Parts: sequence; structure tokens; C-alpha cells
Amino acid sequence: MANKDGEAQQEAAAGTAPQAETRMWGGRFEEPTDALVERVNASIGVDQAMAEDDLTGSIAHATMLTEQGILTAAEGAAIVAGLNGLLTDLHAGKLEFTVELEDIHMNLEKLLTDRIGPVGGKLHTARSRNDQVATDMRLYLRRRGATLRELLLQLRTVLTDLAEEHVDTLLPGYTHLQVAQPVRLGHHLLAYQEMFRRDQSRLEDALARADVLPLGAGALAGTTFPINRHRTAELLGFRDVAANSLDAVSDRDFALETLSALSILMMHLSRLSEEVIIWSSQEFGFITLSDAFTTGSSIMPQKKNPDAAELVRGKTGRVYGALMGLLTVMKGLPLAYNKDMQEDKQGLFDALDTAEDSLRLYLGMLPSMRVNEGAMRRAAGAAYSNATDLADYLARKGVPFREAHHIVGRLVGEALALGVPLEALPLEHLQAAEPRIEEDVYQALQLEQVVDARASYGGPARQRVLEQVAAARRELAAQAAAAGVGE
Repeated sequence: MANKDGEAQQEAAAGTAPQAETRMWGGRFEEPTDALVERVNASIGVDQAMAEDDLTGSIAHATMLTEQGILTAAEGAAIVAGLNGLLTDLHAGKLEFTVELEDIHMNLEKLLTDRIGPVGGKLHTARSRNDQVATDMRLYLRRRGATLRELLLQLRTVLTDLAEEHVDTLLPGYTHLQVAQPVRLGHHLLAYQEMFRRDQSRLEDALARADVLPLGAGALAGTTFPINRHRTAELLGFRDVAANSLDAVSDRDFALETLSALSILMMHLSRLSEEVIIWSSQEFGFITLSDAFTTGSSIMPQKKNPDAAELVRGKTGRVYGALMGLLTVMKGLPLAYNKDMQEDKQGLFDALDTAEDSLRLYLGMLPSMRVNEGAMRRAAGAAYSNATDLADYLARKGVPFREAHHIVGRLVGEALALGVPLEALPLEHLQAAEPRIEEDVYQALQLEQVVDARASYGGPARQRVLEQVAAARRELAAQAAAAGVGE
């Protein structure tokens, strides 16, 4: 899509701007707009992303005006045909926009009137740019939100597939980034599936509240024309109509909620990125990333850097910034519309782009990484990750858990001094610490036994992980079917 901002910016740099009478709103103005105001006031560089949504909303608006007898059948037909022609040209990349007309609404109206004549000016009957832009944003968000939802479904499926593939791969679970207890890699991956499951739910919730039509609220106080807002909502597929005209044009909660959902999503992707970065280091060696998702060093030829994961981790700050930026814009605004609200789109659009790119990166990076199962298992067996199981063993023998905790702590200290794991200590040594320890202790300290003993609901035992995989698959299949994904 071409843009003619360059010429207008050259005019602004020269200290001139188009005369007031060329403005669609310039009837009462006698002086030209200041060049800097001209540049700052224009939003076409950002809001042209909503061109399709603006045309779609205008087609529905013109259809409703015609059905209500506000436009004649001939006028309505000419306007709708003109708008459909612009939509075709938009998809073909043939439309050009200019900064002199400020925004996507006036650019498209000018293109329409150039194409079909003065009747194009009747399109704006019974609406304002205030309710128009609020409608465009919701339509745009609906399109982009559907894509993000599908990507989240795909990522959750990838994680579930990997979890099933690695149900028998053991690795350390950590607290404080210190080895805690062994778990299955499948269980670890399903934890992220749960995070992204909540992210999808939050996004859907935000999109549901955005599914309300503001069009027909006018600038702030509705219109004197006999419009049918519910018919417009029906034509555009909105589930409801905004009940208060002041709120309709000044509400940006739907954008804030979306940014909040995206911020939490990016936080989860950032946490996953941190683990990918650590796991791919030489010190851990748990995974090897594909060359397609890593880069080299300009000076150190041996380097293979996890740049894709690092960039996702870094871009999380952009999305947080967009949320805080819009919260700050909105915090002191009186009803109804204020020009401050023009700052609502750039951060939101960038956050949507960033989240989509990040999800697509992980959809490529996770399936292509190689899991180094041996390194994970060795780490799981190190650092006395089975110490809690020895304490549990003693508790089952009748030793109070707090006393068992102290006994095992002393045994860990002795094993450290000898440089051996707990299960390598001779039975006589163990019985010297607690006579109730028997030969069966060695079975209880084996890694698979340690993990599978944790069979409580939601735990890492093999059967529990497989149950979690099956439950995730059922839910994903139902959600994909409901959304028509893959049809």
C-alpha cells in the first residue's frame, strides 16, 4: 500500500500546510494549519492498517442508511459499489493515501467522492469519526485476535506433542534455579501449555468484551437521523450495541484488556525464552537449537547464540510499554472523545505484531530443537534431587517428617564429603543414621521411582503426565473444531 506522506512532510519542513478550505472540516477556519500541527495531527501512517475495517464498516453503515430510507436506493447502491471497488483496489495494493487528509477515514472518503462524485459525501450521514474509529479498531482487533487465538492453539498443540514424545525424559525440577526434585520433561512442557491455555482464555475474554458496536453514537450524543444501530451490528457481526453514546466513543477498555492479555502472554513467552537460553548453554547442554533460530558472532567463530529466544525475551518490554502508555493516556481524560486518544493505536498495533511474531518464532523453534536426554538425566540424578524421597521413606517408616528431614540433611552432608550420591551410601552407613532404613530404600531412591511416586493429581508420574496429555488433546480438538481451525 503506497503512502504519500513524503510530499506533505516536505511541505511541513518548509513551514507551509494546505489551506484551511481544502480540509473536510475547514468551513469555519480562515488560517492554514501550522506545519508542525499538520504533521503531529496526522495519523495516516498508523491507522491505514485499518483501511479494510473502515471500508467494511462503511459498507454496513451505507446499507443501513439505505434500508432506513436516509439514503435513496440509488445513492446507497452507488456508495456501496464505490466502497467495494475501493476494497478491491486496497487488496491489490493500488490505493494511495496522503497526510494532508490526516487519517484513514478522510482519505477513504476523499477517494470515494473522487470515484463516484458528491454522493460519496452522504456516506458520513449520522456518524462521526469518533464512533467510526472506535468501530474500526474493534473490527481490526477481531481480525488480529482470531489469528493470535489460532497461533496459541497451534503452540499448545506443539507443546502437547513434545510432552508426549518426552514423557520418559527425566530432568531436574528447580526452585531458586537450584536442583530440587526430578520431573519428566513432558510434565515441564505441559506447565507452559497451561500458561498459554490461560493466555488464550484471557485473549478470548478481552475479545468478547470488544464485540460491541459503537457506530451510531456519533461524536458523543447520537444522531437525529432514524438509524438502526442493531441492524448495523447484525451486518458487521457484533453481538451487541454500545448502550451509552458517551461511553461508546470514549471507551478504550477493550484495547487495554487486549494489551494486558498480550503482556501476560509475552511474560510467559519470556519465561520460556529464559529456559531455552539457559538450557542451550554449554553449562546445561539440555537442548540444541536449530541453526535456523540461532546466529553467530562477528568475532568469535565458535559461537551459536540463541538470538530468537533473546529477542522474544527483549520484545516483552515493548508490549509492557504499550500497556503502560495507553493506561497513562487514558487516566485523566474527561468524557467524551479527546485527541489524546489518537495515541491508542500505535502501541496496540505494535503489540499485536510483536505477539504474533513471537508465537510464530516458537512454532518454528520448538519442533526443530534437539533434546539431549542424556544430559537432562545426568543432571536429574545429580545434586541429591532424591533427598526428599529419602525423607518421605523415613516418614513412612514412622519417623516424624521434621526429624527425617534432619537425618537426611546429615546424610547428604556425608555423601557430599565422600563425593557420592545418596543411593551409593552403604546400607550400614544409612542404618547408622536411622536403624529403620532397610534394603528397599535403594528402590525408593531410583529416579523413575522418585518421579512416579508423585502420582497425586497434576503430578509428574508417568501415568499422570499421559492423562494430562490426553486431556489437553481433547480440549484442543474441541476448541479447534469450535473455531473452524483447519477447515
